[in-house]
Order: sequence, then C-alpha cells, then structure tokens
Amino acid sequence: MPLGEHRWLTVAAIVVAVLAAVPIMAVFASLTDWSTGDTWSHLLETVLAEYVINTVWLCLGVGLGVAVVGVATAWLTVMHDFPGRRLFEWALILPLAMPAYVMAYVFTDFLQFVGPVQTGLRNLFGWEAGDYWFPDVRTVGGAIAMFAFVFYPYVYMLARTAFLERASGAMEAGRSLGLGPWACFFRVSLPLARPAIVTGTALALMETLADFGTVSYFGVQTFTTGIYRAWFSLGDRTAAAQLSGVLLSFVIFLLVLEHMSRGRARFNDTSRQRRPGFGQRLSVMAGWGAFAVCFLPLLLGFLLPAGLLLKMAFNEGDAQFGPRFIGLAANSFTLASVTAVIGVVLALLLAYAQRLSRTPVTAFFNRLVGLGYAVPGTVIAVGVLIPVTQLDNWLADAIAALSGVSPGLILTGGMAALVYAYLTRFLSVALHTIDTGLGRITRSMDEAARNLGAGLWATLRGIHAPMLRGSLLTAGLMLFVDVMKELPATLVMRPFNLDTLATQTFNLAADERLAEASTAALMIVAVGLVPVIVLSAQIARQRRSQA
Repeated sequence: MPLGEHRWLTVAAIVVAVLAAVPIMAVFASLTDWSTGDTWSHLLETVLAEYVINTVWLCLGVGLGVAVVGVATAWLTVMHDFPGRRLFEWALILPLAMPAYVMAYVFTDFLQFVGPVQTGLRNLFGWEAGDYWFPDVRTVGGAIAMFAFVFYPYVYMLARTAFLERASGAMEAGRSLGLGPWACFFRVSLPLARPAIVTGTALALMETLADFGTVSYFGVQTFTTGIYRAWFSLGDRTAAAQLSGVLLSFVIFLLVLEHMSRGRARFNDTSRQRRPGFGQRLSVMAGWGAFAVCFLPLLLGFLLPAGLLLKMAFNEGDAQFGPRFIGLAANSFTLASVTAVIGVVLALLLAYAQRLSRTPVTAFFNRLVGLGYAVPGTVIAVGVLIPVTQLDNWLADAIAALSGVSPGLILTGGMAALVYAYLTRFLSVALHTIDTGLGRITRSMDEAARNLGAGLWATLRGIHAPMLRGSLLTAGLMLFVDVMKELPATLVMRPFNLDTLATQTFNLAADERLAEASTAALMIVAVGLVPVIVLSAQIARQRRSQA
C-alpha cells in the first residue's frame, strides 16, 4: 500500500502514543522543580527511608513468593499426574479475579482478635487475651503474603507454557545423559523456562508497586501511600509528582535490570517435536503431597476469601443493596465501558498503523504506550492531573473571557480526565491483545485485497475486522475488568460526586465496616471472574490439543 494512503493513520497513531506518554513525561519533568524544599526536608527526616525500605522488602518478598509458588504449581501440573491435576490446571489462575486490596480486607476480618480464627482458638483452649501470641496480618509480611497469593498466576501461566513447549524433549535428553528428576529440573527445564519466569515475576512486581489499597489498609508506608499523602494531606502536588518520579525510576530500573540479566543468553528449544509433559504418575503419598502444594495457594488466594465474602454479603451486607449500590455499580460500569470502547478503537489504530508502516518510528511509539502498564495508578493520576488541570484552567478562563460565564472545571470536574488516566494505564493491554491477533493474519491477505482494489478501510472492514472479532472482544473485556478493579487512580482523580465499587469498598474497609464492604467487593470479584474463565477455557483447549 502506498505511503500516502496510510500516512494519516501513522500520524494519528503517533499522536495517540504521545498523548498516552504525556503523564509519564509530566512526572519526570517535576524532578527538576525544587521549590518544595520544606516538604522534602520533612519527608527526609520522617518517612522517606521507611518508604524505600518497605518498598524493597515488598519487592524481594513478593518476587520470591510468586516465583516459588508459580514455578512449583506449573511444574507439578505439567510434568506429573496426581489427584486433581486436571482441575488445578485451570483453577490455579482463579486468584487473578481477587483484587489484592479485597483479599487484605477479608483476611483482616478473618484473623483479627474478634475474628473466627482467634475466637475459635480461645474457645478451644480456654485462653484469655494476653495468654497467647498470634501473628498480625497488617504488617509488611502480611502484605507480602497477600500479594504473593494473588499474583502468582502471572508466573504460573507463563512458566506452564514454557514447560509445555520446551520441557519434554529437553527432559528426555537429560534423562538419556543420566540426570535424575531433580537434576533435570534444575539444570535443564528451569534454565529453559527462565525468561518466562522472570517475565511473570516482573509483572507481579509491577502490580505490587501499583497497589495502594492493601498497603494503605495495612499501614505499610510505601512510595504509593506517600504520593497519596503528599497530594492530599500535605497539599503539595509537586512533592507528590517528585515521589512519583522516584517510584517510576525504580520501575524502569527493574525493567532494565530484567533485560540486562539475560545478557547475550538465548533460550531456544531446538527440538522439532511438541509433546506434552511426561505426566509421570506419582506415588500415593507424593500425589497427595502435590495435591496439597497446588491446593494451598488456590485455597488462600481465592476459595477462602471468596467464601468469606459470600458469607458476609449474605449475613450482613444486605444494606448495600438499594439506590446507593445501583448508583455505584452504574458509575463503575459506565467508566469501564467507555474506557473499553475507546481503548479498543485506539489500540486497533496503533496496531494497524504498525502493521501497515512497519517502520522503527511506529514501533518505538507503540513501545512507549506499553510503558503505561508498568506505571502505578497513583503515578499515572499525578501525571495526568498536572497537565490536565493546567489545560482545564486555561479552557475555563478562555470560555469565561468569551462568554462572561465561568464553566467550571470541564475535564477534571467529570469523567474525562479519569478515562484519560485509565487509558494511559491500561491501553497497552488492549494493544498487545490486538497486535497478537493481527499477527495471526497473513500479509498475503492484505496483498490480495490491494490487488482487488480494496482500500485501507475496505480491507479493515471486510477482512481484518471479522478475523479480529475474538481479539477485539478479549481486549475490551480485559480493559473493562482492569478499570472495574482500579483503585489508586480512581481515588486520586474522581470528582467529588463520583464513587465506584472500588472506592466504596476501600472507604468502608478504612472505616472498619468490612461486612458492608463485602457486597461491593463481591461484585468486583464476580466481574473479574469473566476473563479468568476465558483464560481457563483456553488452558483446557491447550491441554486437549497437547493430548
């Protein structure tokens, strides 16, 4: 297709990518503003060291936890046969539907002094207050446990795919050389799966750094809570932006470190055959041990918190059903739907421009859009508010000068700025999904359409759109669910008269009204189950095709 025919598409894609990168650039620009000396002096003297230490501990603990749980469960379900294996293959990704902050609220109620666990222990042994020690879940260690059991599916799914694709032939070669099962795992399969494990761990760490609800409720001081406090408690948006810049630098450091850790190593499987794992039948004791290893993260990451939510919602959460709850659900669904529709259109624009132009420029800007997902929601919110507020004030002044009537805040006073923040944060999710779908369509179809005289729109409408229907629906669904669960950006940027299910859950939990928060939390989990069910179906189909 001639360059002039799709030049406008490339230009439009670049404009979209630049707009998505503006919040990130605004955060970095704030690092050059040192007019907040008093605030920084206060932070340095009081909490900045605690922010750094807690953030590092969270990353170390969560990284180790998700890697161990994800790799162990993936290896067991791929390479061994034991009771419940087929169930665990898809059920182990269910914790992805449980937001970490919802899990934190549920386990706090479950494990607190008046909760069922400690009450049962006191009744069983006749203990009184002070007669026994019980661990406090609202600590750094508790936060690490919450994140590890919610985010391990990132490692599980990627490691499982790597083991399925690469383990069989490599394991046979290792066995033929006299290596035992453990030696084959550590010396053959684990190194081959290393890129997938590192990628999954990096995704889990990004989600950990992006979290606000869990660490805020547990009282764990991190950069995310510090940004929120600097903005609202200290009223210093520049200091909040600078803290955001420091956190963003830390995120970029993690990404660079992951890339550098690979060095020049290559992880290729030279086997031409693709066979399923050995499915080695374990002994009775070993089989039930494997069952326990797979069941424990599923129990703690989904079954137990979902069951407790259901119990609280049925017993004490009925007051949430009514006009107020309907309004909250409507706000959440409206924001998620609008973001999903706009996001799918913009992602299709970016992916299609890359397919047509195939230039380093469009590839660079598409990667720039991909940075948004690695940036915490609080950072995105601060980066959006700085330029959008200035634009909002300029528009209000211009309209007032022309009409004599002040329109108020147009962008930040409604949903527009909030949708912009969501798109900046999650557009890369839709872009990756649609780009993958386009990659499965051969370019010979494009050439055939051009030879028949079809233009850009005719080709997209008549050939690509029908073949991309599944990818477009998946991208929209993922955007919808991500926005439904998003908390930090919504807390920072929502207008005064706009609450969502996520903010309602957080506000009620912060007031220790956990039973009332259960209804909204349960709705979020139920919506989050939809893409998890889709992923589970894909895993089931993958298993059948391997068989």
